[in-house]
Amino acid sequence: MTEQKLKLLEQYNKALSLYKKRKWEEALKEFQKALEIVPDDGPSKLYIERCKEYIKNPPPEDWDGVYVMKTK
Repeated sequence: MTEQKLKLLEQYNKALSLYKKRKWEEALKEFQKALEIVPDDGPSKLYIERCKEYIKNPPPEDWDGVYVMKTK
């Protein structure tokens, strides 16, 4: 694994941890930092969109971290 991929993985995991704690704004910033390392990282892009959605419309208090698609 390249050093770039290791840095990305470290940054992504940091962001994902914040996401799971419902810290959307902080997670969003950390996922954006991941894209600075690897601009075309699909998972980071996906979670950025989810963070933006949850900032506008937070999931219920009993949210278990699972994303529910609203459209196909």
